[in-house]
Amino acid sequence: MKYIFSALALCGLVNLTGCQSNNQEKTAQQETTQEASNGAHAQTPEHAEGAASQQMPPLAKEAAASIPDFKFFKVKSGIGFTKEDIKAGRNTVFVLFDPNCGHCQQEAGILAKNYDKLKNVNIYFVSMNDPALMSSFLETFGKELVDKPNVEVLYDRNQDFIQKIHVPNQFPANYVYGADGQLKSNWEGDKTVDFILSNYTK
Repeated sequence: MKYIFSALALCGLVNLTGCQSNNQEKTAQQETTQEASNGAHAQTPEHAEGAASQQMPPLAKEAAASIPDFKFFKVKSGIGFTKEDIKAGRNTVFVLFDPNCGHCQQEAGILAKNYDKLKNVNIYFVSMNDPALMSSFLETFGKELVDKPNVEVLYDRNQDFIQKIHVPNQFPANYVYGADGQLKSNWEGDKTVDFILSNYTK
């Protein structure tokens, strides 16, 4: 199975702007396979592995106003994870990330160091990358989040995120939904600790 990654060339160019993610829908629809390179710092979401056909469904250019139906897979167990598995009655945050993105790694560290303030928030790290790359992400960059009941790393095998939730321009991309499942806020790239905690918990 082939996993699609962009080159490491952008690494040095995104220190101040977050990890880039080029939105080129035409390319995504025409190129569903491409040889993997050695790594992926700034992955183009549309190029992630999982599109089996030549024609991709339309991509979500605006953030979904409410949590749509989806099917991701828990990285550690491979068990499917759907909208019905989200714990009710609290804010739910999806973090679309690239495990090799430095800004994504920094955000994981921020969340880990402030976990006590986030115990009542569902936090789902979602990526279309090779699960092997994702498997040690929290252990490496957010140790305090490992095995927490409200935190999960999810593999988006079928590109549900970019088709149903949103195609961002930068990683990490955060989407905060309220207890009613409605979008409260979303943003891309790195933010301050206070900004993140305030939006996650308000």
